[in-house]
Parts: sequence; C-alpha cells; structure tokens
Amino acid sequence: MGRGLLVLFFCTAFLWRCATIMTPTGGPKDTLPPVITMMTPDNFTTNFTGRRIYVEFDEFVQLKDQQKEFFTSPQMKKKPTITQRGKGILIQIRDTLKENTTYALNFGSAICDNNEGNPLHSMRYVFSTGPEIDSMVMSGYTVDAYKADSVGKSFIYFYIADSVPEPREYDSTLFNHAPAVIGRAETNGIFIAQNLKPIPYRVYAFEDTNGNQMYEPSIDKVGFLDTLINPSRMPDFSVWYDSMRHYVTADPQIFMRMFTDEAFKRQTLQQSERPARHKAVLYFGAAHPKVTALKFDSIPAGKVIWDPQTVGRDTVFLWFDVPSETLPDTIKGQITYYKHDTINQLQEVTEDLKLAWRYIESKEEQKERERIERERKRAEAAGEPWEEPKKPNPFKVTYSASGDVNPLDNLKFEFDYPLRRFDSLSVRLTCTMEGETEPRTESVRFEQDTSNMRIWRLKSDWRVGGKYELFIPPGALENIANEQNDSLKGSYTVADPEKFAVIKLHVTGKTPEAKYVVQLLNGSNALQQERRDVTTGDLRFDYVPEGEIRIRVIEDMNGNGRWDSGNLVARRQPERAEMYVNAEGESTFATKKNWEVELDIDMNTLFAPITMQTLIEQLEQQEMQRLSKYLEEQQKRKNNGQNQQGQQQSSGMGFGGFGSGSGGLGGMMGNMRNTF
Repeated sequence: MGRGLLVLFFCTAFLWRCATIMTPTGGPKDTLPPVITMMTPDNFTTNFTGRRIYVEFDEFVQLKDQQKEFFTSPQMKKKPTITQRGKGILIQIRDTLKENTTYALNFGSAICDNNEGNPLHSMRYVFSTGPEIDSMVMSGYTVDAYKADSVGKSFIYFYIADSVPEPREYDSTLFNHAPAVIGRAETNGIFIAQNLKPIPYRVYAFEDTNGNQMYEPSIDKVGFLDTLINPSRMPDFSVWYDSMRHYVTADPQIFMRMFTDEAFKRQTLQQSERPARHKAVLYFGAAHPKVTALKFDSIPAGKVIWDPQTVGRDTVFLWFDVPSETLPDTIKGQITYYKHDTINQLQEVTEDLKLAWRYIESKEEQKERERIERERKRAEAAGEPWEEPKKPNPFKVTYSASGDVNPLDNLKFEFDYPLRRFDSLSVRLTCTMEGETEPRTESVRFEQDTSNMRIWRLKSDWRVGGKYELFIPPGALENIANEQNDSLKGSYTVADPEKFAVIKLHVTGKTPEAKYVVQLLNGSNALQQERRDVTTGDLRFDYVPEGEIRIRVIEDMNGNGRWDSGNLVARRQPERAEMYVNAEGESTFATKKNWEVELDIDMNTLFAPITMQTLIEQLEQQEMQRLSKYLEEQQKRKNNGQNQQGQQQSSGMGFGGFGSGSGGLGGMMGNMRNTF
C-alpha cells in the first residue's frame, strides 16, 4: 500500500509540480506548460461531498479536445462540466457519486496555456467519497496482435472480479457492466492504471478509434486477459518520466494482445453499384455472407460470374458474361441472403437489386470527338473524301513489355474483365542464348491467379543469360465483353540471381506436426514473400532485393494457412504472430547482392510464454533499434547540410525507454525513475 501511494503521488503530482524545472530554449517563445498553483479542495481529498472543484494555474489556460482527452474513473453517467474561470478551471460534478469510492478526473492533454497552446500532460485530480484513497497501481502494454506494434490511446477497463458474472461460454462483461477503474495507454502502448484495490480484477482493453470513449465492436481493436489479476500480487516495476513524449511510462506487468473482433459485424448488404457495363459490386457488412439465390431479369444465371475480392468475401464482383448489346442500362434482379435483424439474429431475406450504368465520356474523349467532327466538316466543305478514323481497341491489359523476369513471379497479365477465351497454343515465346544465332521456341503455360480471376501468369523454364521475345497474336484473348486483343509483344531477360540475396531459415517447430506461416517483410513491414504450412526443416527465400528485411511468424494453430483474429464473446485469443529476433536482439537484417543470410528460428523460443522480464527485454531491444535509426537519420541530415531548424524538428520523433536497468533508454531519456 505504501508503494502504491508513492507511485500515485509520483504519477499525478510529478507532472504538474515538476514542470517548473524545465527551461525554455530557442529564444523568448513560451514552451512551458501551465503550472498548478492551487486546488480547492486539495488533490487526494477524502470524505469528499462537494460538487465543485477549482484548479488555478500561473497563467490563463484554454481547453482543447475535451471530449477526447477528459475521462473519469470510474465512469460517471453525467460527465462533469469544465469551464474556464479566471486563471483556472471550474469542474462541476453533475452525477450522484457512489459511497466509499475513489474517483479520478483524468485530463490527458486537454489543458493548454492560452498563448502558445503548450499542453499540461496527464493532469489528474483524485478524491474519495470514503475515508481512504485506493492506492494500488498496475502497468501494462497494449499491442496489435498481428503487427506486433503498440496500440496507443487504448482504454483499459478493470472490473472487480466478484462484481461481475464469471464468463464461461459467453462473455458480455464489456457490454453489460461498468468498470470499477479505467486507465489509458499512452502513444507507446504503455499504461499505468492507478487507484486500484488489492483485490482480483478482470481486465479488458479497447482502442478508441473514433474518440468517443466507447467500445465499438468490429471497429475498435479489443483485448482481454484470460486470468484474474490482483495488483498486490504482481511483481515490482520501474516507472519514469519520458521527457521527449512528455508522459510517465513504465515497465509493463501485463500484456494485452489487441485484435478486431470480426464476429460482431452485422451482416447486411450495405451497397451495390455498377461501375462498368459488364461489372457490378456488392458490399456486405460482415465476412462470409451466406447467399442462397441471385437472379437477374435479363441475364441467365449461368452467365453471372461470382468473384469475391477479399479473404472474408465481404466484397464481391459480379461479371456479366453476355454480349454488350443485350445488357440494359439498368439491370434489375433479386438477392436472397442471411441478414442480421434488429435483435442480431440471422434471418433469410430477399432484397431487390437495381444496377444502373451509363457511359460517361471523358474530357479527352470529348476533345477527340470534337476534333474528328471538325475534320469531317472541313473535308466535306472542301469536297474531299473523308473516312472516320478507327476507334481504339477497348480491350485492356496491363503487363510489362520489357525488363527482367523474376522466375518467382513470372510474367503477369492483368485484364479489366475476366477472360472468356485464351488461345495459349498461338502464343509464341522464343529464347536466344549467348553464342546462339537462332532462337529456340520455349514451352509456355498460363496459370490463373487463385485470388484474382483477372490475373494470369505466363510461366516458362526461364534461363539466365537468355534473350526472350514474346508474341501474342491478335484475337488470341477474348474477355466477357466480347473484346479481343491487338497483338501483344515483349522483350525480356531473366533476373540474375546474383543481383539478389538468398534467405535461408533453419526452422525448429514446437512439435514435428506444428505448422507456421512465415512472412518475409521489407524494412517498411510490407509483405514480400510468404510460405505456408511451414514445419520443422529448412526454408529458403530466393530473389530477395537488397535492403532491410524482417521476418514475421504466425503460429497457425488450425492449419488454415493464415492468421486468425480472436473472439471476445467466445473468449478466444487471436493466434500469435511474432517478429523474429535473434540472440543479439536484432529484428531487422541487412541484405545485399549475392548475399546468403542464414537464420535459426526456434519456435519454442519465439513462441515461449510471455513474462514481464521477456517483455521488458523485447521492448528495450525495439527502442534501442529505433534510437539507432533515429541517430543514423540525424547524422544523414547533418551530412546533407540541413539547417539547424530542420534538425530540431526531426528531434521531435518520439521514442521512449523500457527496461529496468539504470543504463537503459529510460535512464537516458527520462529525468526521474523509481521502482515500485
């Protein structure tokens, strides 16, 4: 209890009492936040019975983003009103307060000075309607379960375990009960929840995407702990002030994996449109719509192609495989599917579809039409013969007509419409190797992309050093709009593997049967290559461009080849996805031309149970890498001769320290650090 009171005082009082130790730099501009000079009643008042609180500052202040920043713990049905009064703010309590309850008014960054808008970060006013202030404190970390990156500004709800039903098959705690204590994570995902009791709690968290301080299923990320947490039985943690991001931060005791709960999306046909003559789009509100019937008045059922565009099939393209002249401007039909009703039950319904389309001439087409019309009139006036120019072929295909072919990707062709006919026998691919005079005809095969029916890939036995010529004759391709191609040509060489890196992974699974998804990312975390159904053994990634790479591994518990989100109501945690970190704490690796990078990945280590110590070490490593990158970028800017002002602006990049050692980033960046 003593250490709880100490950290409570530190986290609340330090921010406003110690603000005066900062000194302005860079001229006379005011860079200091307001300083509290008086609170009436005093902070930490017990046996509180009043309705008005006045906080005075050393200068005039203003209120910003009050609706997003200010919150009470626990929640009040009627939020207090906050108004400016002189050099202070007047807080008026509008709700009936509970007996023997500790309340905290959290202002976030809502209070700023009136001149420069310098915010007073993390101001809290605490009082109790009973004789004691609840004083236990707990720290934690909220992280995106898939991206393994922090989720900032999340709300953390603490429910007294005995006050809510124990969730078994159905967990409705977050929807039907009010939390006893509320905390909020900072932008780095770290939160320090205060004014807890030394009793067990159920803990939930959600990302407040819309800034309305309410959990919105399927929109906000959510997380929960599987077990009860008693703050009095948790290990000690370090806390310090992050002087660059201006808030108190700490080593996390608990770990909240956040995910978007897709199960709460309501199924409905939200929108339908027809962006092209032969194409319509259906947008469903939730994944995996159950459609039992789809029919149109003017199109046979067998001529409507159903083409899902997303993994969850919630966006669907419809392609009409009929001649253009048979398609009316407005296609009428009906769709029968299962839709959520007002009590959230799926019911089979039939809804009308009305898909309208009309051709809209572009400005370029208008100018060309007007130019042709002028030429026609000029020719007629001069008595000269005139023949209307041939219209451009509407058949559209996107492909590379030259360059290096990556044998992993082959030649990619993307069409505006799905193909009805592909005469692959008429396609000619020749190869002339170095030292040869006559080209040799190569065998080719075309494969349709499994996720996009408009994409095809031309595959062959590509050989390094060969010069390839491609010819696809006119009319070899025909799409569902009865459009045919003009001749398509291309000249290619094969990418030299020595200009790329090779990544070799030696994988040790938890068990011989355990499956994983291994993703190769670039330095910006964009997916480059992916391998599914990975088990114990060796794994190889070829044709990796030079630069930086990272490796994300998904523990594929159900073997479906993808990451699965969690389910709050069913109390199912999301599948674990972790970024690989080697023994030296590195998670980003350099690749160069003709390099081979070998890494050992032991899934027993990568997916070991998360403890407070391992989490601290992981966060410390991440922050050290961020600091290293920041210093490199700063040095580059200096070398490029950027002015001092540009360097000062770049120094605003936020990075905070983690770890309990005095030599860690926390000691380097904070000006006060204590262990509780």
